[in-house]
Amino acid sequence: MGDVRPMKVVDRIREAIFAGDLAPNQRLIEADLCAQLGASRSHVRNALADLVSEGLVERIPNRGARVRAITLAEAIEFTEIRMVVEGLCAAKAAARVTDGQAAQLRSIGQRMRQYEASGDLIEYSNCNKELHAFIRTISGQSAAGDIIERIRGNLTRYQVRLALQSGRAAVSLPQHLEIIEAICARDEGRAEKAMRSHLRSVIEALENTRPATSNGDPW
Repeated sequence: MGDVRPMKVVDRIREAIFAGDLAPNQRLIEADLCAQLGASRSHVRNALADLVSEGLVERIPNRGARVRAITLAEAIEFTEIRMVVEGLCAAKAAARVTDGQAAQLRSIGQRMRQYEASGDLIEYSNCNKELHAFIRTISGQSAAGDIIERIRGNLTRYQVRLALQSGRAAVSLPQHLEIIEAICARDEGRAEKAMRSHLRSVIEALENTRPATSNGDPW
């Protein structure tokens, strides 16, 4: 495999973190990454430096780099940021949505209904991600999308835990359907309120996962 451009190396390592292929606290050995990605040592080193600046990777003195594990408190802070930014995106989406996009939103909502009813939490979670991403696309807020993408990897394992939490889909489904209907109704204030309410519910669910003896350490 030929050498890979630096940004490609960054993207591939980042996506591996997002997907959980590289686990929290896992050591990132440059030689191994070079072999896996077909990239030069300098490109891998530069990519890791970029990911350190993004907060996805940390360097440990005398031990090299590893995937950074974030605390529950940090996950809640990131979700609070999402609440503000995605609330804005929902409002902008309501102002810009076309009839065709509204139909697509309702189609996603219908699939979410079906997966929640059948108990298929993996597909329900996939639809959840699809819905949020599509709303950001409709909004046209590219800077907001960049912010969400930058923090997405830090939230991945917490989102997976919530997605598989018993009863969580039944709670979030009506919230998502309200977001969809508010956007389709082109009601900006209602859409922003619905998105904020949904993500506030996510924060409450995260709080409820905190062990009674939690000292703030990562899971």
